[in-house]
Amino acid sequence: MTDRAFAVVRAGALTTVQDRGRFGHAHLGVPRSGALDPYASGLVNRLVGNPVDAAVLETTVNGCAVRPRCAVTVAVGGAPCPVTVDGRPVAWGAAVRVPAGAVLEVGAAVRGLRSYAAFAGGVAAEPVLGSRSTDLLSGLGPAPLTDGAVLPLGPEPSRKAPGCDTMPWPGPPDELVLHVRLGPRDDWFTRSALRAFATRAYRVSPASNRIGLRTEGPALERAVAGELPSEGMVLGAVQVPPDGRPVVFLADHPTTGGYPVVAVVRERDLAAAAQAVPGTPVRFIPAR
Repeated sequence: MTDRAFAVVRAGALTTVQDRGRFGHAHLGVPRSGALDPYASGLVNRLVGNPVDAAVLETTVNGCAVRPRCAVTVAVGGAPCPVTVDGRPVAWGAAVRVPAGAVLEVGAAVRGLRSYAAFAGGVAAEPVLGSRSTDLLSGLGPAPLTDGAVLPLGPEPSRKAPGCDTMPWPGPPDELVLHVRLGPRDDWFTRSALRAFATRAYRVSPASNRIGLRTEGPALERAVAGELPSEGMVLGAVQVPPDGRPVVFLADHPTTGGYPVVAVVRERDLAAAAQAVPGTPVRFIPAR
């Protein structure tokens, strides 16, 4: 029987298994998790004939390298990067056949932060609460990849991959524009703070991660002193900690928090946040 699995040759800075995430468990304190750039993970899955919710590898900054134990079709997308098989360049953003025993190298991101590698059949790590996603906050799901680890692959998909060589890919943002709806705690901030939030430029902080996109820029002045009792937090919530710099909650965010939420980002804008490198300008655009 064919050994449908791959061994990790180089884990990279942070490579995790991700699918669409864990839905319906926030009341238990379990975040959604899942791919930070769901559009990219869905596209690479389509290229190899998988359902869009199949588990993929999400790399961060400097990619990873794996050695499949069986011949498998792979597609790498998301942040543009060099891709090689046994040292020979192959296409990024397209389906590639990797022979058994060959080394697939996902190189460092040329633009953006996170690349995605889909394998025909999907990464078949053990699901937890209905998802194979690695959750860095709670520790649920498979551990981040380490050198020498072996991960299983699912069976070859029954449906054929789409009849195309490549797909259009959105580029990583030169400026991150986040459309927001103010509230529920915008009344905890002064009018001048809300004006600064809506009109001043922020930048992506190097301290950003899968839990939240931290920003650098003007501090938001509070109109109400003290702290809130912990309340529920949603994906895209813009929480303002004591330093006054907004933090946009991403896939591994906590499900409760006591700092006021000044606004919530429109969910379809969050994929671009996954690819915004430190220093990228950020603008918050309130709904009219």
